[in-house]
Amino acid sequence: MKKLLVLLMGVAIVIAITACGSKETKPVETNTPAATTQAAGGQNVVLKATNFKFDQAEYRVKKGEPVTITLDNSQGIHGASIKEFNMKLDNSNKTFTFTPEKTGSFPITCSIMCGSGHANMKTTLIVE
Repeated sequence: MKKLLVLLMGVAIVIAITACGSKETKPVETNTPAATTQAAGGQNVVLKATNFKFDQAEYRVKKGEPVTITLDNSQGIHGASIKEFNMKLDNSNKTFTFTPEKTGSFPITCSIMCGSGHANMKTTLIVE
């Protein structure tokens, strides 16, 4: 019984450590377009997630205008959440649309344990 428990714990640790990382590396684009774009139906924000970081330090949107946030897992397996707006994105639910009614800075965090850099995988949604 103890051997089985140790084996299961070992497998769980390996999965947690390797979930975010992948052996495939992609070049980082240095001239990326703005992460927030205006569309006919509102604002679009693309959260591009790579190993232990999002592509932007912050994303800016306007108060009172609909916002669609899309998660793009470019490298590894990640999620994204904003507690204040009850947003939770992952591979099975990649988009979330809402209308922010208050201004401020709202933390966006990775919501899937993705390895050793998970705790630092944060960015900010700024509602102006």
